[in-house]
Amino acid sequence: MIKLTAKIIDLESEEHVVILHKEDAKRMGLQSQSRVRVNKNGKNTTAVVKVSRTLVDEGEIGLVEKIVDEIHAEEGKRLSVNQTGRPESVEHIREKLEGKELSTHAINEIIQDIVERRLSDIELSAYVSGVYSQGMNQREIKDLTQAMIDTGDKIEFDKHPVFDHHSIGGVPGNKITLLIVPIIAAAGLMIPKTSSRAISSAGGTADIFETLADVTLTTEQIKEIAEDIGGTIAWGGAVNLAPSDDLIIKAEYPLRIDPYAQVLASVLSKKKAAGAEYLVMDIPIGENTKVKSLEEGRRYARDFVSLGEEIGIETRCALSYGGQPVGRAVGPAIEAKEALRALESKDVPSSLIEKSTTLAGMILELGGSRNGKKEAKRILKSGKALDKMKQIIDRQGGDPEVSSEDVEIGKYSEEICSLEEGYVNSINNDEIIRIVRAAGGPHCKGAGLFLEKKKGDKVEKDECLYRLYSESKKELEEAVKVAKHLKPLKVEGMILEEHPRLQKVY
Repeated sequence: MIKLTAKIIDLESEEHVVILHKEDAKRMGLQSQSRVRVNKNGKNTTAVVKVSRTLVDEGEIGLVEKIVDEIHAEEGKRLSVNQTGRPESVEHIREKLEGKELSTHAINEIIQDIVERRLSDIELSAYVSGVYSQGMNQREIKDLTQAMIDTGDKIEFDKHPVFDHHSIGGVPGNKITLLIVPIIAAAGLMIPKTSSRAISSAGGTADIFETLADVTLTTEQIKEIAEDIGGTIAWGGAVNLAPSDDLIIKAEYPLRIDPYAQVLASVLSKKKAAGAEYLVMDIPIGENTKVKSLEEGRRYARDFVSLGEEIGIETRCALSYGGQPVGRAVGPAIEAKEALRALESKDVPSSLIEKSTTLAGMILELGGSRNGKKEAKRILKSGKALDKMKQIIDRQGGDPEVSSEDVEIGKYSEEICSLEEGYVNSINNDEIIRIVRAAGGPHCKGAGLFLEKKKGDKVEKDECLYRLYSESKKELEEAVKVAKHLKPLKVEGMILEEHPRLQKVY
């Protein structure tokens, strides 16, 4: 053990990291990726070592924000630093990389170490890679789901039953939660919806609803609001429900992988921790979505239903069309605007109404309705869903009188026009997302895209295909460059080829 002086480093890191001077590391027999135990008056934590000659002086230890908060470290105060071994879970990660089945104990150890930040970024990436390449059987997935639930908080509702819905994503413009939640709550059922922010998309549900109200709620607030008025739309990251999930997702993102077993465990662990007893899953299917084929979608559906049953959630799944964005708006504020227009019974694309009321209808049928979709449409058309949305906005700190006309989108805009006459043959979802992110989304809520044309629509030469919006002139220019390079809307004539080809005479 040695004593070192704390130096606070202005660096955000999900990984528990300390920085040692090279000479101090040498004296302790440490190198980068070694581990130490840092102690301050009985408060201690384990951290991964990084070695530097310049960030700290000899006798100092650099602490990132998470460690400072955890042990209440202060600049200039002395800390005890001990060398410690690597966690047992690292050996279990190696076992999975070798294709071995993990025991319940091994899975519990891995998830516990992820939550307590005992694994380095490299080790966490190895875990994700192992699950992706080797997979997990049903018993492993159940144990993984339970371990993720047990290492976080749970919302215990006094009122029952508790309903929920979730989409596994991959389709831009999927703002259906802003219709489903008020429809279900207006029907007298309880739906405390926790949603994610964008990781790789143009805007998560939490990003969208945040343009209308506060989404950073505590578990107590979610419980109180849901039991009082029937529904909430909250950011799941603000509460400690299945906290390993967010850390695992951040490791998946740079690798651009989404392990099958982890998708199942991720969704169901958060839903169970949020108190769900009945769940409707949306599984979009299409070339540019997470699920490419009906066969793969059916596999997900079977496993969601069976795994849900094992952990006490009655689950129904809908395999939905994911070949193009839902509705016409993509991006936080512009999607909120389109959702409000739907609630206000103004003109919106039929795809948004059909998908929202179909899924809401499935939830209503779990609650006892005989014709859920018909009831969902009636509630939407009657204005009761709009009234309920105003209640939700009000209880979450927003303006209950807000209308679709009040929602501001980026002040800078530009039209992207067709270079030829024909029909929109396809829309690339991934490329739409890339364009909106180039425009500043989702961190700039006003960034977005509005589709003037969708798949199957006729287009004249020089006619507008879609409009881009941004809060920044520079980011708009960048988005336009990306849009013109990618060309996400493919326009083709009705005739694909001529046979035989006649040689033209000039």
